[in-house]
Amino acid sequence: MNDQNSEHYDVLVIGAGAAGLMCAIEAGKRGKRVLVVDHAKQAGKKILISGGGRCNFTNMYASPENYISNNPHFCKSALSRYTQWDFIGMVDKHQIPWHEKTLGQLFCDNSAKDVVQMLLAECSSANVVVQLRTNVIGVKYSNELFQVETDRTYIKCDRLVVACGGLSMPKLCATPFGFQLAEQFGHSIQPTRAGLVPFTLHDQDKEQFAEISGLSVDTVAENDRTAFKEAMLFTHRGLSGPSVLQISSYWQPGEAVRFNLLPELDIAEELASKRKSNPKLGLHTLLQQWFPKRLGQMLAERHKWPNKNLADLNKTEIESICQTLSQWQIKPNGTEGYRTAEVTIGGVNVDEVSSKTMESKLQPGLYFVGEVLDVTGWLGGYNFQWAWSSGWVAGQSV
Repeated sequence: MNDQNSEHYDVLVIGAGAAGLMCAIEAGKRGKRVLVVDHAKQAGKKILISGGGRCNFTNMYASPENYISNNPHFCKSALSRYTQWDFIGMVDKHQIPWHEKTLGQLFCDNSAKDVVQMLLAECSSANVVVQLRTNVIGVKYSNELFQVETDRTYIKCDRLVVACGGLSMPKLCATPFGFQLAEQFGHSIQPTRAGLVPFTLHDQDKEQFAEISGLSVDTVAENDRTAFKEAMLFTHRGLSGPSVLQISSYWQPGEAVRFNLLPELDIAEELASKRKSNPKLGLHTLLQQWFPKRLGQMLAERHKWPNKNLADLNKTEIESICQTLSQWQIKPNGTEGYRTAEVTIGGVNVDEVSSKTMESKLQPGLYFVGEVLDVTGWLGGYNFQWAWSSGWVAGQSV
């Protein structure tokens, strides 16, 4: 690697996303000479599209229980040292208006651009240089320095921070570079897969659900490991909506997912009450009271429920209706994959990284922050909080 015309920085951060910018800000505040490089045209591209363009920047209830990792204890230190309230303090300092939507999810009132501009303003005040449209070609380590070749220049640095995310949303320039760099320095990668992602369906189900595409219902989605109470959305490709995205992170191929389609009702009790108060009410009419008309019709057809008066339903039919509506089973064909996934599950093995500093245990001076690590949050601002917390912790140490 050519040393000619190389620049020297205390800290080089690869990735101008949430975690990388946060780490750079904190390192810059400590007087470090910091450069952030990214191959994208804009900083914080994932921030800009998140939350429908309003950035669900954290969650009031963020805690270690909201994260998936092969080592569930790893995230505890960072989340306790830089909390959601710390990040809210930064947002308030920059006078960015925000609101709680549901379940502790916090959004900008105006635009996700406000968060990116805040981070870049913090970088500027900490004398951090952010250099976009820069591809990293290769990294070497010798004489206690990292030597980084880019398509623009050569850079030497004492500390190298890998903040280039996972594989989700390749249209936002996601690449496997962070994993490849980790492997170059001896790290193992926990198997990766798409998380917070819609389900696709087998052809027969897809055809049957086509007529109800666009309908949304409140559900509890569950498997044998966990459950989420949020909305489910029928789409022309399969199933989406918050409950589906949440459960997808815990789903294994070939497994069925159960949905309670009437989570606010004790279905057996409600059916018994209706039979008593209105015995001549038709089952199909009752279904249309409980559900949007098209969904009620689809359920009746799919499960071959007769259009009898409630009084005429036999015990077996009643049990079938109650069981189906409270534990409606769907076996997905798969997921939409990284194309639409919000996160990558898996990543750099956290047992090889210090939870206190985010520094590699295998290579001195090498740090990992954000999505590249095997830490994945739930839907609802949790992944951004991991980015802020892990970036902040690394920024105290680099």
